[in-house]
Amino acid sequence: MADPIKDRETYEALREDGASKPKAARIANAAAARGRDEVGAKGGHAPPYEEWTVDDLRHRAAELDVEGRSTMTKAELVEALRDR
Repeated sequence: MADPIKDRETYEALREDGASKPKAARIANAAAARGRDEVGAKGGHAPPYEEWTVDDLRHRAAELDVEGRSTMTKAELVEALRDR
């Protein structure tokens, strides 16, 4: 069976930095597909989570199925979303 991680070096570095397995896999596979310098260059169009309202953060957390979102503070929501 082929390794589902296309850039194992990037994946391992991300895991060591504390990224979750799914997040590290997404980034590593994007890096392998587009080149490391291009990953992340596409983003940056939305304002940072700190500028979002709590309602908007909860809506986004619901889209990502974050557990406990209804009782989280704004700071907790931001952290949970960044961990995704």
